[in-house]
Amino acid sequence: MSWTSRLAAFLMAALLLCGTAFAQQDPDLAAAPPAPTVAELRALLAKIDQSTDSAEDARSRLTQINAIGAQADKFVAARTGELNDLNARLGELGNPPAAGASEDPDITRQRARLTKERNALDADIRLAKLLAIDVRQRGTDLLTQRRAVFEAQLTERAASPLTGEFWSDLQEAWPDDLDRLQAMAAGVQTGLATAVGGEGRTLVIAALIGALLLAFAGVWAAEHGLTRLAVKLLPAGRLRRSLLVIAIVAAHVLLVALAAHGFVYVLEQHAGWAPQARKAMLSLAQALVFMAFVIGLGRALLATGRPSWRLPPIPDAMAARLAALPWLVALVAALAWAPAEINALVDASLSAVVATHVLTALLLTALVGAVLYRLKALRAGAPGEDLPERPMWVGILVALIAILMIAIWVLVAVGYVALASFLASQLTWSGIVATAFYVLFKFADDVFMATVSSRSGFGQRLQKSFGLAPQTLDQIATVLSGLSRVALFFYMLIALAAPLGTSPGEVFQRSGKFGTGVKIGEFQLVPGAILSAVAVLAVGFVMLRIFKRWLAASYLPTTKFEPGMQSSISTLLGYVGGILVIAFSLSALGIGVERIAWVASALSVGIGFGLQAIVQNFISGLILLAEQPVKVGDWVVLGTAEGDVRRINVRATEIQLGDRSTLIVPNSEFITKTVRNMTLANAEGRVLIRLPMPLTTDAQKVRDLILEACKAHEGVLETPAPSLTLEGIENGLLIFQAIAYVASPRLAGGVRSDLLFTILDALRQADLPMATPTLVMAAAPAAPSALSTAPSPVPSSPASPLPGVQG
Repeated sequence: MSWTSRLAAFLMAALLLCGTAFAQQDPDLAAAPPAPTVAELRALLAKIDQSTDSAEDARSRLTQINAIGAQADKFVAARTGELNDLNARLGELGNPPAAGASEDPDITRQRARLTKERNALDADIRLAKLLAIDVRQRGTDLLTQRRAVFEAQLTERAASPLTGEFWSDLQEAWPDDLDRLQAMAAGVQTGLATAVGGEGRTLVIAALIGALLLAFAGVWAAEHGLTRLAVKLLPAGRLRRSLLVIAIVAAHVLLVALAAHGFVYVLEQHAGWAPQARKAMLSLAQALVFMAFVIGLGRALLATGRPSWRLPPIPDAMAARLAALPWLVALVAALAWAPAEINALVDASLSAVVATHVLTALLLTALVGAVLYRLKALRAGAPGEDLPERPMWVGILVALIAILMIAIWVLVAVGYVALASFLASQLTWSGIVATAFYVLFKFADDVFMATVSSRSGFGQRLQKSFGLAPQTLDQIATVLSGLSRVALFFYMLIALAAPLGTSPGEVFQRSGKFGTGVKIGEFQLVPGAILSAVAVLAVGFVMLRIFKRWLAASYLPTTKFEPGMQSSISTLLGYVGGILVIAFSLSALGIGVERIAWVASALSVGIGFGLQAIVQNFISGLILLAEQPVKVGDWVVLGTAEGDVRRINVRATEIQLGDRSTLIVPNSEFITKTVRNMTLANAEGRVLIRLPMPLTTDAQKVRDLILEACKAHEGVLETPAPSLTLEGIENGLLIFQAIAYVASPRLAGGVRSDLLFTILDALRQADLPMATPTLVMAAAPAAPSALSTAPSPVPSSPASPLPGVQG
């Protein structure tokens, strides 16, 4: 396959510019009517010979067969709508009447006519589907034959260039090949002379000047203009660099293609070339386009005039010394392509073809070796130059390339020149494809990181609109980048496989088979269905999040539900909505509800044993949300833990303790164990103060002071009103007990402290003494003596307790 065909395959696969084959239509197909019948398509298929002797014949016949298959598919698609309309009209007329029943004759005739049309149309659709199956089978057979021819050509052994047979055969065939070459050159020269010497001389010269200006000055102006445009329109960042590289490569290809093909078109109008000379000029134009692609890609990546825009991490000095490398690669590739293309045009001898294979293998391996040597010399660098460390995989890759080059030289030496030429071409082509897809991989990553991540402007708007966390946006951007890279990697494989005895059309035909799906067990995974499922999943969760925000912020606050109940309703509906979104996405993927139930039943044993705790906690969480024994905002006591319920998740509940730490409790703990809910039935808190006073205290005055202090505190509720009781006398002290109520148990501690300060201060100001503890001093026993008596113990008053506090 020529370099131009490979470039066409790459542009279709990597850049996704088109998905149809670059192939010429058969004259019979071109003359066919726009909407051929199934019989006409069957006749065209029968005319195509099933055997093939060369790759070109196989490619031409495969193009014709694919065209017939496309027409059959269009026929089926067009007639299926008509068939559905006829079925709908028959359904409106209803079933025929039973035997013995009467019916309007017009309805009977209309039903009969529609039934006849429906049956005929259904038969045509069935025949068209059978034709499509035959087309696919015929195409598969041709591909097999073509692959066999290709493999036979690769493994064919010729005379080695190290033997005299090779040179003698070439010398013997040289006169005939030279005559053919001179004939083609004479045809081209005659056409050029006719175009320049005739009436269109001025137009041809103007077209030549315009083509040169467009190819050189136009490319230079486009490159600088795109750079200025990127600075004005795109924000600074990685996306601007990668997008500029793609724009520069596209500008090189489009402008040079326009210049080359435009000039060839003008020449064709005035030269009157023979078909052979015309093909030669078109091949030359395609070669120039390929060279423009390679040169544009290299210049855009090296960016010697814009170091800050350089995409790969290459030092400035190394980039400057590599500036001529793209021109060298393009020139040598064109020189390696030219002899093979000329051989095909002049139908050269086998000796010339063998010599061309030898020349191609040697030229391309010399090019690869020169590139590797140049890179190795640059890595040595100048003294003091800081170069990035080379990864290990790069060294392994270079070693493999060196081994492959040695293998190519050995194949040339032993006579397997076709295989050597193919391996050398594939090696060079792989380097070009890898370089181009490096740009595409960078671009795919930069697009999503610059648009979806939390650091981008659009990502920040998403974060504000939907309340998404920055980490969530970064994860979404990373996942999208990874998926796009996987898709690009698939098309990179297609581009790399383009020279493997296939055409771009066949490559896309093979890639199109992936669109019909891959069957895994009982499931048919179709790329379109996968994209639909991902879209349903993304849109569904976005709509669910919007619904939950509206529910929590707009609707539920207008109801009489408590805040904890509102949070539980929102969480429960979120779970239900999430399950529905997942079910819809699985349905879009082609996995019905009955299959989901089958999978669930198959996993029931594993769930019963291995996932018992998880399922138990999940069901317990649903019970908590439904029955509301514990809801968000409640103050609960679970064992020795005490705190506020902050969130009820699928598996566990989060409780915020008094020290601001969070306790994660499995939901089953709230169902199977005893839980004290301080705010379930009544959200009010109670403040209890026990105050001991001496017996001589004016009890009524103490009562008034304490009640007045309670009523004066703003945190004490008026209803129920504060109360004070005299519980009795303990150890010679009056025990007063005050009870007050606050809005929440969380406020009880602070209000109790404030009331104690106030009460103690009021008692002190009213000269009401507080009970004080009396220490009991025990005398040490004296030694027994006849002159002393044991002192009588002094009775002491019982120890008085300090004011007690309970809550």
